[in-house]
Amino acid sequence: MKTLIAIPCLDTVCTEFLSSILNLQCVGDVGFKITQATLIYEARNLLSQQAVREGYDRIMWLDSDMVFHPDVMERLSKDMDEGREFVSGLYFGRKDPIRCTIFKNVEYRPVEDGEGEVLPIADAYEDYPKDSIFEIGAAGFGCCMVTTRLVDRVAQKFGLPFSPLIGFGEDLSFCMRAAELGAKLYCDSRIKLGHVKHTLVTEDDWLNA
Repeated sequence: MKTLIAIPCLDTVCTEFLSSILNLQCVGDVGFKITQATLIYEARNLLSQQAVREGYDRIMWLDSDMVFHPDVMERLSKDMDEGREFVSGLYFGRKDPIRCTIFKNVEYRPVEDGEGEVLPIADAYEDYPKDSIFEIGAAGFGCCMVTTRLVDRVAQKFGLPFSPLIGFGEDLSFCMRAAELGAKLYCDSRIKLGHVKHTLVTEDDWLNA
């Protein structure tokens, strides 16, 4: 199995991420690509095109602000070996209030009395099955594995697979397109990751300590 570890990056890489990637235990035939772009969806589109063109079977997406156990690739690969097309690990957003980056539903819902207007809705899990693998509606792409076959199917149907839909990020947009093609998406809540959050320290923090 040939897997591309794809790392889209805006400008910097967190040292915590670098430590994790240096200790990563690779499985099978593995390639690494890191792409810098001003827009994250452009980096994802470019990396996915390269993976398909170069004959990779899977893409393991890792964001440059994630922290993970060395066996994360092995565990995702085992889940994929059971016939799945997409599996995400479990991590959480950095903004308050803290929420899961896995979602039950991602859709456009009509606005009541909105004369045809719709709202983009992403229902994050408030609770989720613990220590198990389960089907989801969508996930962030901070740490997930997807087959290049699914990526290519999405591209063939919709064009650039990560170009964002109105009101959604590039990752949820991909999931919506994949689901429209009948793909089933999963999260493995046994695979837990950290999300680096840097905060600004000012004189006020010192005075109020």
